[in-house]
Amino acid sequence: MSPLSELTDVVVELHSDLAEWLGSAAPPKVFDRFANALADDFSSVVTTGDAVDRDTLLAGLWSAGNAQPGLSIEITDVEEIVRAPRLVVARFVAENHLGDTVTRRRVTAVLRTDGQLYSWLSVHETPIPATGSTEATPPAPT
Repeated sequence: MSPLSELTDVVVELHSDLAEWLGSAAPPKVFDRFANALADDFSSVVTTGDAVDRDTLLAGLWSAGNAQPGLSIEITDVEEIVRAPRLVVARFVAENHLGDTVTRRRVTAVLRTDGQLYSWLSVHETPIPATGSTEATPPAPT
């Protein structure tokens, strides 16, 4: 298996567990798999721009179990930006599907690895505007 294929599997597995936890009456072992994938010193910058630590994120997710019935998360465009002996930086698109609503984010993640196992250290999410969005384009520099 290629390193990119392995990395893609790691990204898909984490988001599959997240979608199962948020979108169904999943057993606690699904939450545990998600939580165990995060390093103790994990932090995330969410789409609001707020930085949250591992404990804060997990507390919110625990209480949000089955809060979005039917949620699915599709992962595309996985790129390996940097690979060092014990560290990988990846970028990908995560697309949440809930009924007719689709929310897209571009995500940059930093993962620690021993060559076999991966542990998520940091995630930074940026919303991707919907196609055809009327969001203003920033003015060109003068």
